Amino acid sequence: MAQVLEFKLPDLGEGLTEAEIVRWLVKVGDVVAIDQPVVEVETAKAMVEVPCPYGGVVTARFGEEGTELPVGAPLLTVAVGAPAAEPEGSGNVLVGYGTQAPAARRRRVRAGTAGVNGQAQRPKAASAAPRARVTAPATAPAPAPASTSAPVSAPASATAEGPVPVISPLVRKLARDNGVDLRQLAGSGPDGLILRADVENALRAGTAKTGTAEAPVVQAAPAAAPRAEAVRVPLKGVRGAVADKLSRSRREIPDATCWVDADATELMRARTAMNAAGGPKISLLALLARICTAALARFPELNSSVDTEAREIVRLDHVHLGFAAQTERGLVVPVVRDAHARDAESLTAEFARLTEAARAGTLTPGELTGGTFTLNNYGVFGVDGSTPIINHPEAAMLGVGRIVPKPWVHEGELAVRQVVQLSLTFDHRVCDGGTAGGFLRYVADCVEQPAVLLRTL
Repeated sequence: MAQVLEFKLPDLGEGLTEAEIVRWLVKVGDVVAIDQPVVEVETAKAMVEVPCPYGGVVTARFGEEGTELPVGAPLLTVAVGAPAAEPEGSGNVLVGYGTQAPAARRRRVRAGTAGVNGQAQRPKAASAAPRARVTAPATAPAPAPASTSAPVSAPASATAEGPVPVISPLVRKLARDNGVDLRQLAGSGPDGLILRADVENALRAGTAKTGTAEAPVVQAAPAAAPRAEAVRVPLKGVRGAVADKLSRSRREIPDATCWVDADATELMRARTAMNAAGGPKISLLALLARICTAALARFPELNSSVDTEAREIVRLDHVHLGFAAQTERGLVVPVVRDAHARDAESLTAEFARLTEAARAGTLTPGELTGGTFTLNNYGVFGVDGSTPIINHPEAAMLGVGRIVPKPWVHEGELAVRQVVQLSLTFDHRVCDGGTAGGFLRYVADCVEQPAVLLRTL
């Protein structure tokens, strides 16, 4: 009567805990020989053919191609011949799985591995007891495995079959691909365990043998080739300048961020009324810039920079307002000079001029430097919030998200209002949270009630 044995995905070594089934090499009903590769799996390090330690008929497979299995999960089941007291297979035990010798034999084998001074030695082939091979059922005799997957035969002087102390299928595959007879190697691992380094050393030393013939010296194949070449993009030009500036900002500035949601319905209505009155159209960015300059007049700590060498905070009496602009060449921050002295029409015109120059790539160095505060309207990208990096050496940046209809409590009633998220990232060296919160709250109040600005006009 046949006995069905379960073969689990073995420990593939090198800290790997799972593998993906790439290709099954056998199907249900196939007859397999001991140590015949049955499946090709891919780990994080290599493609591996996993050999089955049992000979017999495949009765079940677990997992389709492309499925990822953890170590120890059932891989397939094999029906072997009439059971003995304990079935045996190749003896090439994979970590915790595969075939094993009876307990008494294991003790004899392990006892023979301890050499002088505790050095691990391989048991001599002549003294190893022959191991019985498990055969397939009589109705389906197992054919001899193909030459590409058959175990390497030992030389005539070492025909006795003993357990080969190999754990990793990676090591066994490397030996099989390069014609190395593992029975001729003395393992350097615990209890004579044959490691990958032992096989590679044999290859380098030219001692690899197949049968009785010398094999040529073959270098070990790389573990796995990358699927695609990595693309390297030089950090130069605009991208390089941005990278350098943002990296310096992160290194030097201890930044913090606070944010608040605001009802922008009245601000949007005010802009509509202004544009309906005739004259040049006023942009929303210009209105936000006007709010910023008014807020900076009330909280001048945020319109400053830090002189690290002198250990001084330098407060500035003018506002050169930078604004983030995304172009085909990358992110640039043009600067509106003396923004505090401009009205909404002048700010709209200057924003339009600098934006067009940014897109055309004609901004001058003077138009890209000297900012004291930055306004970042990332709402144009369809996002609500952000924690931007301060534009060094400035001390703060106001971020504006998208303005979208949301449920909002207005005058005690639930209504749909135009809501925006405002965020302020600031240099904690120039002020504390109270100042930053006061600035942001004033900005939010102006957004919700534009008439608040009349006090400063």
